[in-house]
Amino acid sequence: MKTMLIMAGATVLGALACSSALGAEGNPFLGRWALVLPGNGPGWLEITDQNGYLDGSLLWYGGSVNPLDSVYLDGNTLYATQTRTVERKDAAGKVVRKQDFTDTLACTVSGDSLTGTRTSPRPEQKNVERSEFTGKPDLSKVKFGKPIKLFNGTNLNDWALTDSSATSGWSVAKGVLVNNPVQKEGRPRVHYGNLQTEKEFEDFNLTLDVNVPPGGNSGVYLRGIYEVQVCDTFGKAIDPHNMGAIYSRIAPIVSAEKPAGEWQTLDMTLVDRHVTVKLNGKVIIDNQPLMGCTGGALWSDEFRPGPIYLQGDHTGVQYRNIVLRPVVKE
Repeated sequence: MKTMLIMAGATVLGALACSSALGAEGNPFLGRWALVLPGNGPGWLEITDQNGYLDGSLLWYGGSVNPLDSVYLDGNTLYATQTRTVERKDAAGKVVRKQDFTDTLACTVSGDSLTGTRTSPRPEQKNVERSEFTGKPDLSKVKFGKPIKLFNGTNLNDWALTDSSATSGWSVAKGVLVNNPVQKEGRPRVHYGNLQTEKEFEDFNLTLDVNVPPGGNSGVYLRGIYEVQVCDTFGKAIDPHNMGAIYSRIAPIVSAEKPAGEWQTLDMTLVDRHVTVKLNGKVIIDNQPLMGCTGGALWSDEFRPGPIYLQGDHTGVQYRNIVLRPVVKE
């Protein structure tokens, strides 16, 4: 028996404190889960609420996605069953009997992790096989709404400083959002401000183009609390402080940054507390759990919606084509 432990997420909001009769609204199991099976095999699980009854479907390794025969809750454990037919043959290979055996999945959610055990009777081996698995939200199945252009290319309407007492280095030039935090030699250091959207967002896909000067340093904050690092790190070894990283928390799996002074594209998807980041067309963070806010967060509450904010208190930087697509809740 192999156990694969990978963190997985669903918005729980205290659901585990509920009684044994978890309703649809407080059910942390609802949704689509990308499963990691023993031997690092792929799987997929979906749990739905159909007019008050739980239903679902399962892919176990290869083959087809098949409906589950039953799905029910017992306390804080979700049970799902699937029946398969086994043919019993005689010595000549003739089928003499068919028997149905039931595979049972038992799943729990704790914090941001889904874990489960699949129990499968194996009559030919005269034993029961138990397989442990984990799951995480399947971001490939998320549906997005109509795109919202956060920056109109003309002015700073719908944006404001995160600290109204700070100096703004932000302006618009030729359709580009420019930050120019000039520090004059021999003068007291000027505290420049970060720029945030006036609207707040929950789950979304955000795309933008960014141009970082040599030695430049900025950041894109998702929900106002998770910083996707923006900086000049071309040619450097992979590090959680590099371009596209979740600052100091999640390092890119590959280096995809361009040299300073070139336009680069960030594509960021945030659902519940999991994030996927693409940099210049390459996936550099693949549906990873976010283990708390990063430095510079506006607050620590990971469950509330928040703005998109651009770090402007470090060096110069340019942004353009800032477009957000909100997740459509089914």
